[in-house]
Amino acid sequence: MLRTARLLTGEQALAEDLVQTALEKCFAAWPRLRAYEAADAYVRRTIVNTYLSWRRKRAWSEVPRERFDDHPAADAIDIVSERSMLMDALAELAPRQRAAIVLRYYEDLSIQQTAELLGCSTGTVKSQTSDALARLRDLLGDDLDEAAESESERRSRR
Repeated sequence: MLRTARLLTGEQALAEDLVQTALEKCFAAWPRLRAYEAADAYVRRTIVNTYLSWRRKRAWSEVPRERFDDHPAADAIDIVSERSMLMDALAELAPRQRAAIVLRYYEDLSIQQTAELLGCSTGTVKSQTSDALARLRDLLGDDLDEAAESESERRSRR
C-alpha cells in the first residue's frame, strides 16, 4: 500500500498520510464490506480515490516539492538519479494519467482491473495510459536513453 501511495504522491510523508487516511476510511466502512476476499482491491481503490480527491483540492499545489530523498543509497547513486528523474516525470502527469501508469505498470493490473479501480471504461484507461507514456517519452527521452546506456555499461563491467 505504501509503495503505491509513494508512487502516486511522489513523497514518503505524503504517502504515509494517504495510506493512513485510506485505512481510516476502510475501517469506517468495514462492516459494510460484503466480500472479505476483496478487501485488498477495496483498500487499493480507496487509496487511489483518496489520492485523486486530494489532487482536486486546491491545497495540493501548496505542498513543497523540494525535498531530500528519504532513503538515499550511497552505493546506488545512478539508481537514485534515475528514480529521481522518473519521479519528477511522473509528477508532471495529470493525476488520472499518473494513477493509470502506477496501476498498470507498477501494480501490474490488467486494463479491466485498472478501469474498475478508476471508475472508467477500458478505452479511457488505454487512452490515459497511451497519453501518459507519450508524455513520459517526451519528458525522459534523451535522459532515459542515457540512463539505459549507463546501466548496460555498468552491468557489462561486472
